[in-house]
Formats: sequence, structure tokens, C-alpha cells
Amino acid sequence: MKKKGATTVETEWTARQLEEAVATILIWLEEHRSDNVRAGMARYAIPAEKALGISVGDLRRYAKLLGRDQRLSEALWKTDVYEARMLAVFVGDPLKVSAKVMDEWCGDFDSWAICDTACFHLFDQTPHALKKIFKWAKEKGEFQKRAAFALLASAGDLSVEENLRCLPLIGKAAGDERNFVKKGVSWALRAMGSRHATLHAAALEMAERLVESESASARWIGRDALRFLKSAATLRRLEAKSRASRVAV
Repeated sequence: MKKKGATTVETEWTARQLEEAVATILIWLEEHRSDNVRAGMARYAIPAEKALGISVGDLRRYAKLLGRDQRLSEALWKTDVYEARMLAVFVGDPLKVSAKVMDEWCGDFDSWAICDTACFHLFDQTPHALKKIFKWAKEKGEFQKRAAFALLASAGDLSVEENLRCLPLIGKAAGDERNFVKKGVSWALRAMGSRHATLHAAALEMAERLVESESASARWIGRDALRFLKSAATLRRLEAKSRASRVAV
């Protein structure tokens, strides 16, 4: 499903043209860099070594001008510049990004920011999303494993049955004490439980089980999910979805 505002560009690039396009984009990035933005990235656990310091808002606006273009996206990713990789995500075409490219990019993830952005701005719209959730949940790297749960949290088009198939992955990963895995697992459980009444009940049951775990990480995830799933706001949203589905029928 293409997200609103994304325009697909069908450019028949020659190698020279693609190289020049990337060079032009890198010049734009250099011209819009900010030392203050770059200095602030460390506060959010985003590595600044390969970053220029450009706000996400500015990158989104520039990406909208560029449009969706998968070849350009893959060329931008190869620059290894943080902001160019963010642009790569924003201009990537979910109908053309391959499973192989998704694995390659996942292997490059070195922060929650690029991991999550790729998952909820591109990977969630691909036909490969469900398979990658299962595959990446087995990864050893912190951000590679987080990607499985960031993608599960973002993939709102999964069916109830597909969500339920993913639930055991949450239970298995809940004991991972690493900060960004732990928070990714909680995010996925909360997102799943807010999609449908059946999933809400299943997520509540999982959260209650995790609260009783011997693992400190699992207990934290369980408590975090329970607060969200039992909140008045979450229950109101679920009721609204239920009413809307009844009207649609």
C-alpha cells in the first residue's frame, strides 16, 4: 500500500545519470547540515559519526520532491551517510524493494532511528513484511532483532491470523535484556493489541504472563503493555474500530 504523498517516479537511469543524481543530493545535504542538530543526535542514541545533522522534517520535504524511485533509493543507501540513508527509505518503492535488499539494509542498521524509519515508512508496505518478521526475530544483532518487532508494530495490514502467528515471537524475545530489543518487543505487543478485539485479548493474556516471568526484561514489557492495553484511550479506539467494522458489514 502506497502511503499518502508518495509519487512514484519511473526514471530510466544510466549509471552516469544515477551517479550524478546522488552527487547532487549529497551537495544538497551538505548545504543543509547543522552542527546543532548533529550534536543533539547523541542525546537520542543516534550515532553522529556518519551524520550531517539535518532534521527529519527537512528530509521528508526533500524526499517528497524526489518522489519514489527504487534505483535512486538503493544508490543513496550505498553512500553510508545517515541522512542519505533516511532519504533512501523515504524514496524507496515498496512494490519494487526486494527481499534481498531488505535483508542487506537490515544488516546495516546501527541505530533505532534508521531501523524504525525503514520499518514504518517502507518495509511495512512490502509483500515481504511477514516473512521478514519471522526471519529477523532470529537475528543476533540488537538493531537487526529490533527490526522484526518494529516491523510487526508497523505492519497494520496483517490479518488477525497473521498477527496471532507472530505472538509467540514476542514471548520468546521478551527475555532479551538489551534496551532496544526490549522496547521494540513492547512496542509490537502494544500495537498488536490495539488492532482488533481478538488481538487485544491475546495481547493482554501475553502481557499478564510476562509480568509473572523470572526475566526482568519480560516483566518490564508486560507492565508496559498492560498500562497501554488497559488504558481508557486504547479501549475507546478499539470500541470505535468495532463500531466501524459493524457499520461496514
